Amino acid sequence: QVAWCVWLAQMGSFVPAERARIPVMRRIFSRIGAGDELARGRSTFMVEMMETASILHALRPRSLVVIDEIGRGTSTWDGLAIAWAVAEALADAEGVLALFATHYHELVDFAAAHPAAFNASVAVREWQGKVIFLHRVVEGAADRSYGIAVAELAGMPRAVIARAREKLDELERQLELKAEAAGVQLGLFAEAERRRKEAELARWRELGRLLREADPDTLTPKQAHDLLYRLRALLPEDDAGGFPSAA
Repeated sequence: QVAWCVWLAQMGSFVPAERARIPVMRRIFSRIGAGDELARGRSTFMVEMMETASILHALRPRSLVVIDEIGRGTSTWDGLAIAWAVAEALADAEGVLALFATHYHELVDFAAAHPAAFNASVAVREWQGKVIFLHRVVEGAADRSYGIAVAELAGMPRAVIARAREKLDELERQLELKAEAAGVQLGLFAEAERRRKEAELARWRELGRLLREADPDTLTPKQAHDLLYRLRALLPEDDAGGFPSAA
């Protein structure tokens, strides 16, 4: 709907809204839906990655990007990592407006780390054991997903829905028990790992900035010598962890 409103507004047409403030956009990109290309040997996930790659390579200022559920076709952690990296690339891109829909609740923390990002969700109401979707976007992240409720609305057999709820309760209890067993130590390790990754990311960003700003055609020997020492100082002492491993 957002993409169509932007399109209609730039045509000079009416838009289906009581009030709208729509900037002029130069490009509109969308990565929505799922489909494979079996004749070309491309899985649904491969098609998704190719379309996303095409968007990222074509980004320009005043681009509108709509991305839905990226990273679903692989393992949970691989998908989350890809979704996070793509969201980060969009947030860091100059002059890009993006709508990024996901069910990875871990991405809620992304908005806190990126001033250009914020969380929004679709309002729901639970009544007599049922979930009612209010079709209204509200500020803030959703505290849970409603996949089983959607499956029930789609007409899934009652026995399957009941079993899914049992399994969900079982999995949630297992996670709670694991978290309790780990206790404070888990939090300490997680915080230490988070800080380590933040420091590593900041180091690589600084390396990239220095290299981008350096003009090899104008550097004097003294400036090149100083730059080399600055770059070496940013590298970790352990050479094995100095560079990202090749995939």
